[in-house]
Amino acid sequence: MNQENKSVSVEAFYKTSMLLWLALLISQLIFVVVLFVAKPEVFKFDFAKPLLPADNGMFITILFFVAVMNVIISVVLRSTFINKAINSQKILLVQTAMIVGCALAESASILGFVSAFVFSYQYFFLFFIVGISGTLIHFPQRKNFINASFKQFQ
Repeated sequence: MNQENKSVSVEAFYKTSMLLWLALLISQLIFVVVLFVAKPEVFKFDFAKPLLPADNGMFITILFFVAVMNVIISVVLRSTFINKAINSQKILLVQTAMIVGCALAESASILGFVSAFVFSYQYFFLFFIVGISGTLIHFPQRKNFINASFKQFQ
């Protein structure tokens, strides 16, 4: 393939990944909107209340630990997939890395949604901060697509 085909193919993969990333980011914001419509009382913040409620504090702690671990695992998995993509010259693995990473990061927001919806936990937004931050970390980088397709298009 010539240089023109290489840039079009890499650019197409990159643009597709950008759209997927944006959709996964927006989906987390939709969780907040759904929560606001379905259970608006959790948005009445009283910061005088303790961070961990007495009745289900241990469960909330476990959920938050799982949320943070999922984001950490998402970064490790993404790195592993990208290295494998570059070594095997499979550009699709770069996109897979981003999707898997974002999905695991989004699970932190889902756990926050559950903590707010089921337990009326007023600090649910901390889960969303972790989840959205994780998704922002997985922003697609053009260089990964180029590196994974360098030999393929020569």
